[in-house]
Amino acid sequence: MSGDFLTQAFVYLAAAVVSVPIAKRLGLGAVLGYLLAGTAIGPFGLGFIGAEGQDMMHVAEFGVVMMLFVIGLELEPLRLWRLRAPILGMGGLQVLVTTVAVAGIAMALGVRVPAAFAIGMTLSLSSTAIVLQTLTEKDLLKPAGGQASIAVLLFQDIAVIPMLAVFPLLASRAPDDAHAGGAHAPATWITGLPAWAQTLAVLGAVAVVVLAGRFLVRPAFRAIARVRLREVFTAASLLLVVGAALLMARVGLSPALGAFLAGVMLATSEYRHELESDIEPFKGLLLGLFFIAVGASVDFNLIASQPLVIAGLVAAIIALKFGVLFALARGFRMSLDQSLLFAFALPQVGEFAFVLFSFAHQEGVLDAATTGPLVAAVALSMAITPLLLIVNERFIMPRFGTQERAGRAADEIDREGPVLIAGFGSFGSTVGRLLRANGVPTVVLDIDSDRVELLRKLGLKVYYGDASRPDLLRAAGAERARLLVLALDSPDRTLELIHTVRKHFPTLTIYARAFDWEDAHELIAAGVTHVYRQSLDTSLRMGTDVLRQMGFRAYQAQRAAHKFMLHDERSMVELTERRGDRASYINEARERIEDLEGRMLADLEHTDLDRDEGWDAESLRGEYGRNAPGETA
Repeated sequence: MSGDFLTQAFVYLAAAVVSVPIAKRLGLGAVLGYLLAGTAIGPFGLGFIGAEGQDMMHVAEFGVVMMLFVIGLELEPLRLWRLRAPILGMGGLQVLVTTVAVAGIAMALGVRVPAAFAIGMTLSLSSTAIVLQTLTEKDLLKPAGGQASIAVLLFQDIAVIPMLAVFPLLASRAPDDAHAGGAHAPATWITGLPAWAQTLAVLGAVAVVVLAGRFLVRPAFRAIARVRLREVFTAASLLLVVGAALLMARVGLSPALGAFLAGVMLATSEYRHELESDIEPFKGLLLGLFFIAVGASVDFNLIASQPLVIAGLVAAIIALKFGVLFALARGFRMSLDQSLLFAFALPQVGEFAFVLFSFAHQEGVLDAATTGPLVAAVALSMAITPLLLIVNERFIMPRFGTQERAGRAADEIDREGPVLIAGFGSFGSTVGRLLRANGVPTVVLDIDSDRVELLRKLGLKVYYGDASRPDLLRAAGAERARLLVLALDSPDRTLELIHTVRKHFPTLTIYARAFDWEDAHELIAAGVTHVYRQSLDTSLRMGTDVLRQMGFRAYQAQRAAHKFMLHDERSMVELTERRGDRASYINEARERIEDLEGRMLADLEHTDLDRDEGWDAESLRGEYGRNAPGETA
């Protein structure tokens, strides 16, 4: 088959379009679908792509960089600082303990000490791309197990740098001349500098990314946004990611680390959501190509020639890393279900292993007879990761995780209440505490076991359990309760629970939290009549205070806010019917906005507002050169 780029792109995209929907329909997840597609079209499957597929692999690897940028956008600096303990503690211990354990086993099998430690360091790493994509797909990044996985993966990505520096010191012979200064050790800006200068250069590059993200990028995006061309903003988003990755690569660091730091610095930016929406399509597509390339790299000829050896290697790697991860999670006092999630998420070996094993072979640390089976085992361990998480979700958690917690909760549900609350985060807990303070009995369910334990220590009656399970709702008294408050963290889970309640408890009144207008439309379309957008009341409170500061009297500001809320909620319900027709939706929304402004301005004409101190239309128009508050063009 022709090795040109367009042919490769066509084969990869066709494989993705065919395999992923099938995998999703079978409940296997998108990541496993990509991996199976790569296996099918690879040189050891149907042979549609061969060794020349590395051209596409180089392009697809940039998907990992984009993924780290998007993850950085979700982690504000303060939140990242709060993760410093698991990053350094749990991440450092995981790499250290796994390295020592693997090296010890390798030495017991007769492997030389330098080679044993090279193998140990490489196998201690996990796959950032596969783990984060799979956890995101299953909405498992927010629980404690998902957060711990992010922390450990971040440490591992950083740890790759010292590993590359240590490998040449472990070599038993000089590297081949053909490889000296070759592809495995590309020249960087710091090549040839003394160690102290290299350290300063690396720290300086990190500082440049941090300072630029904090002080330069925001004004630049503000100027670009004024152009009002979406494609220019998208180009600027890609330029930012490429620039941060390129700078890190030039000083010998991981490109993904630079993209991650840039994302963290922009996590509090007003352009965060715009950046995320621009990058997301590129990230998803390139990651899919990356997973296909991983699947295609599995050498089935080698596996067929040494099936027992490679199967044993895969089983040993998974078992050893699972044991280390589970022990660490329990040592850091994570709950059983979150410990299982953490251990099932990270026992594979990461994509950096391909680079490290190749580097170790070129430096003379490992020979080809050793690296061949190890590389095959690495690819297989990555391929079975989605399966491991499916096993945990469907078979392990119901028996050892959720069952244990749900059993405790069911035993303690010794009273019923007129109100059930599903989800007890910042939103749900405010509702629950208000009801409790006014003597209204509630039964609270939450799926985050760590949060449940913390709230119980604070004296709040909260039960662990998945509220989407009809049997758990029935045990909590849903058949006799008057209403259900939905305050879950995921819109998808909220809709799923609404469908469950409508099917099994049709008389139960639902009060649901919505995140935005689109989410509210989905809830209304699902039959929920009591929908509350989480930011509406806070926004109106601020707007009321601003009106008062501008000279409005208190009763006038409160009346204006109340009228605005009634109009906004009525519009939200009525516009739901038009959301399928975007043009009609926009026209109707524009008319409603103009109608609201007209009504409220008419009310102002019957007040003595202009005579209130601090608010004068003429003076404000003269000062700002445009319409004053309360005036139209």
